[in-house]
Amino acid sequence: MRGATALLDSEGLAGLSMRKLAAKLDSGATSLYWHVQTKDDLIDLVIDEIYGEIDVPGPELAGWRAGVTLFAHSLRATVLRHAWLPEVLYSRPRLGPNAMSVGTRAIVLFGAAGFTGRNVDYAMGAVMSFVIGSASSEVSVRTTVRETGKSMEDWAREISELSQSGDGLDAGPEGQFQWPSGTDLDTMQTEAFAFGLDSLLDGLQARVKV
Repeated sequence: MRGATALLDSEGLAGLSMRKLAAKLDSGATSLYWHVQTKDDLIDLVIDEIYGEIDVPGPELAGWRAGVTLFAHSLRATVLRHAWLPEVLYSRPRLGPNAMSVGTRAIVLFGAAGFTGRNVDYAMGAVMSFVIGSASSEVSVRTTVRETGKSMEDWAREISELSQSGDGLDAGPEGQFQWPSGTDLDTMQTEAFAFGLDSLLDGLQARVKV
């Protein structure tokens, strides 16, 4: 699992093959089929292994909202570590032990918030959809920048210079658009994620109180 994960992280889904994995493990490709029947089975096992990286605290530790916040940030960090994950996260069944454990513990968190019945699933789904969608967008930006051959810092600096010159960017009706100078792109993405998550949780909390 660790060898397959490392290969996926470095080369993506298209770069994973049983032959490459066997070479990485200094083994024969046919030997791997003693452990998994197909490459798809291998990917399913790797995905569940990665679910084990996600932290979902119990509500008794810090309350439901702090617990959901930690869960969301942990899920985001996991997706960012494994840039290929968004391609398969919703297209494959999540029935492994780690995935089931994450789901069960998350249900407890949202139940502690006051949601009941189907609303527990709806609330959990809303948060997970936001996190995975946001993190997938971040992965896309990072992939695009990497393909240009530039560093994130160089790319952010060019965008900053472009925003300050106004070339090719809509400054809005009052001409107030500005990319904050000297801002680290990773920091901006993290702040944007935190803002969106807090806004979503505010909405969920308001629904519970109605």
